[in-house]
Amino acid sequence: MFIQIEPLSNVPIYEQVTRQIIEGIARGDMGPGDTLPSVRSLAADLGVNMHTVNKSYHELEAKGIITIRAKSGAIIRSMEERALTPEQLQQIEKNLKPVVAEGMVLGATVDQIEHMMKKVFADLQLPAEGV
Repeated sequence: MFIQIEPLSNVPIYEQVTRQIIEGIARGDMGPGDTLPSVRSLAADLGVNMHTVNKSYHELEAKGIITIRAKSGAIIRSMEERALTPEQLQQIEKNLKPVVAEGMVLGATVDQIEHMMKKVFADLQLPAEGV
């Protein structure tokens, strides 16, 4: 798993870690049943505090993406275990709304925004069906 931290970014480090793990799972770099590195190990590899990685893992658990088990570590849940709920879908829409609004204010058209969404799916190697 390759994670690159941008220390000068306005995005908190725990959030950078969370986002990059999610992207790695979406790309298929890691799959259901795979175990994430231990908190201690990943923190050492990234040169960050263990609490930062721990916070990231707990965010992933709260999102239903991983399960944290004592002595087993953080395990990626199967697609069935992390089935998209209506609440999660609403949260995704809520997160997308400001980005789309900014694009609209800057003059992006519906076609351009749809093209960008399809590009994101392609970049993550997911089928762009339904977009």
